[in-house]
Amino acid sequence: MSLDKLTIVGAGLLGGSLGLAAKERSLAKRVTALVRRQESVSECQALGVADEVTLDEAEAIAAADVVVLCTPVASMAGLAKRWLSHLKNGALVTDVGSTKRQLVDELTPLTASVGAHFVGSHPMAGSAQAGPSAARADLFDGAVCVITPTRDTDAGALHAVNDFWESLGSEPVEMSADEHDQLVARCSHLPHLLASALAKRVLDPSHGELQQQLCATGFRDMSRLASGSPVMWRDIVRSNRDAILTVLDEFSVELEQLRALVSEDSGGAIEKWLDEAKRARDGWRAPDAD
Repeated sequence: MSLDKLTIVGAGLLGGSLGLAAKERSLAKRVTALVRRQESVSECQALGVADEVTLDEAEAIAAADVVVLCTPVASMAGLAKRWLSHLKNGALVTDVGSTKRQLVDELTPLTASVGAHFVGSHPMAGSAQAGPSAARADLFDGAVCVITPTRDTDAGALHAVNDFWESLGSEPVEMSADEHDQLVARCSHLPHLLASALAKRVLDPSHGELQQQLCATGFRDMSRLASGSPVMWRDIVRSNRDAILTVLDEFSVELEQLRALVSEDSGGAIEKWLDEAKRARDGWRAPDAD
């Protein structure tokens, strides 16, 4: 893929990494980043995440072949409405949001009203760190990127968004928005909420200072996700509420089964439960082998 102009709306970890990757791979003749604050302009320019960094929506969006929304999910539709009139006919709009149903429902008709195309996407890549200073050009290398077309998605736009993420080193996988939201609720949203619950419970000041001193590698690894942005995760939870409630119920059943095994004090049953978990984890092809 070779673009004349790529515009990134929001230049945090994902947006900044996208800009760095696009520049390194010569994906576009010009990479533009649209940011909200003047201090972000200076920071992004210093980090080299884009060729141009601007606060001007019209300047950023005009003539862009591809626009990628890299802001919190809850703000994406509102932002798009503001610069919709600046989209060129035939432009492709996509995103990096962790939930898809709401975005697909809102942004598909909005972009279509001005002759552009929205195709939802979600690169399964990230970090507990945030902001452009955490961005890196290889963030998407080998990462699965979910593409969520509808029955009415333009074939050319669908091909273009797949090509776009492949050009950034990702592996596109297509599925419906509803299937995406259910699956990521289980493998992404649930782990974050469990890590947060673990950090909140274990590090409760009522347990005393010795409790914190005894927390070592295992606790650090298990609770790492809790360091993610509370604002971003608030939006994710609210936009995928039903699917998250479903997987929380699933996990509650698993916890009840575990509690019963511990209560019964059956060494064989506990070992079998642990062995099933170990075999499941060992048989999984992790993106980063450990």
